[in-house]
Amino acid sequence: MAPSSGSSYPVRYLAVFGVFIALVYVLVFFTGDKSPTPKLGIDLQGGTRVTLTARTPDGSAPSQDSLRQAQQIIETRVNGLGVSGSEVVIDGQNLVITVPGDDSSQARTLGQTARLYIRPVITSQAPTPAGTPEAPAATDPAADPAAAVPGAADPAAADPAAVDPAAPAPQNRPFPAQDPTDPAAPTDSAAPSDQDTGSEPGTAPTEGSADETADAITEAKALRQSTDPAVQQTAMATIDCSAPDPLQGNDDPALPLVACSTDGTAVYVLDASIIDGQQIADASSQFDSQQSRNVVSLSFTTEGGNTWAQFTSANIGKQAAFTLDSKVVSAPVIQGATPAGSATQITGNFTADSARELANTLKYGSLPLSFAASEAETVSATLGLASLQAGLIAGAIGLVFVLLYCLLYYRMLGILTALSLVLSLVAIYGILVLLGRWISFTLDLAGIAGLIIGIGMTADSFVVFFERIKDEIREGRSFRSAVPRGWARARRTILSGNAVSFIAAAVLYVLAVGQVRGFAFTLGLSTLLDIVIVILVTWPLVNLASRTEFWSKPSINGLGAVQEIARARKRAAAQSTRETAAAGSNKEA
Repeated sequence: MAPSSGSSYPVRYLAVFGVFIALVYVLVFFTGDKSPTPKLGIDLQGGTRVTLTARTPDGSAPSQDSLRQAQQIIETRVNGLGVSGSEVVIDGQNLVITVPGDDSSQARTLGQTARLYIRPVITSQAPTPAGTPEAPAATDPAADPAAAVPGAADPAAADPAAVDPAAPAPQNRPFPAQDPTDPAAPTDSAAPSDQDTGSEPGTAPTEGSADETADAITEAKALRQSTDPAVQQTAMATIDCSAPDPLQGNDDPALPLVACSTDGTAVYVLDASIIDGQQIADASSQFDSQQSRNVVSLSFTTEGGNTWAQFTSANIGKQAAFTLDSKVVSAPVIQGATPAGSATQITGNFTADSARELANTLKYGSLPLSFAASEAETVSATLGLASLQAGLIAGAIGLVFVLLYCLLYYRMLGILTALSLVLSLVAIYGILVLLGRWISFTLDLAGIAGLIIGIGMTADSFVVFFERIKDEIREGRSFRSAVPRGWARARRTILSGNAVSFIAAAVLYVLAVGQVRGFAFTLGLSTLLDIVIVILVTWPLVNLASRTEFWSKPSINGLGAVQEIARARKRAAAQSTRETAAAGSNKEA
């Protein structure tokens, strides 16, 4: 960035910025969903509000401490997805989650209980059609040659020809569940219907509904968590995998469990839990290129890792079921011992999004309560759009006055200011579109305020640069020689000012919550782009302008008054020198 007498350096800077803009918009128009619009927040596009009603095993009212803990965990899950603009508030005995857009599945996913256990599989079978109970036909997982991944291989990855036709179909359904509004889709345990609570949509559960819920949980436990093999066989034959699960997140990990797979294609008898979700240290989603599928990778705490290592070593050829909220997510066959400290995987027919959502849910912990979605409604964006319109009009008026001031005060240099601001807006827009795709960033009113302030700081950088140029001209230099010297002096001031602003934005982002974080995020983003614009656009344009005869004219660049001051100083200095010389001559005479 050091000034150079040659014109090639400014051209190179402009070329770098051109390549940067081209790359951004290639990604905007030719990758992802190819929609050239940023994601908008709740206040700009509206959203969906889902009310989650807390459920306890005994039907009693949840404690406020449990609700606050659940709120914190869900907020952490939201943050794990990026700056998404979601809101989580406590309303009496309910949690209210609001997410941008009209898809309520994201809010339901955030409210999943996510009680994960790893249980040994005792036996499994295909579900019995309703109304035709029959003796279950157990399968022998040890005889299944399908698995091929040491330590945690899913039978679903096998060649279908190698699978025993009598074995149940693998439970490879994407997690979370299908859209609950689809009448053809089975009901998902993560988004139970209003029948779960016994209340009408939009109403708080009554005393009667709480008693009914407690009774349903008690009956389900007596049947599906019995230690009697005969009762287990009856539970396998009578369980309805398509119905709402009263045990959702309420099963006792110390007892056996009869559970359906998440896609309803298999029923399992599971032994007591050997590892629970609290022993998961980390979870991440990734694409397994060898198996050509998305997987969720888990790493355990020291205690959980040692337990898993001992279990896999002693149960090679047997199945271990990963149960989430009393449903079997995956039941891989153990093909080899997993060393302590090594990661393991949950496999299934995951999409990239469903694998990421499951990993995020498991990573940030189990909720202390189970929830039923009792209400979903659309939030209007009318007020936000009106505020946005008023804000944009005010911002446009302010920007016009800034440009008029620059044109009057800096003459044609004001045109370079306007061009730099336009290019800054173009860069910011493309980056916002990409951030919406990559980290689910949503632009709200607070974020727009941060952008406007950041653009104002960009104009401040231009003023600092131009005033340094005028200082150099006052000292008697030409416009051409004043530009590189003025840039060398202004650059340090510009970088220092932006560094302070960026630190303030970063601290605000870390400490703030809600929409204030969106303001801090866009302020920090626009601060970084200010540096890029000033270095790669404004400075090269002014440098090139100073080398042309047209822009060097005082009537064009608006520097005539400053040059006149420089000439007056020069004349005064020359007059002072002559007077001093004359006085010296008289003294000698």
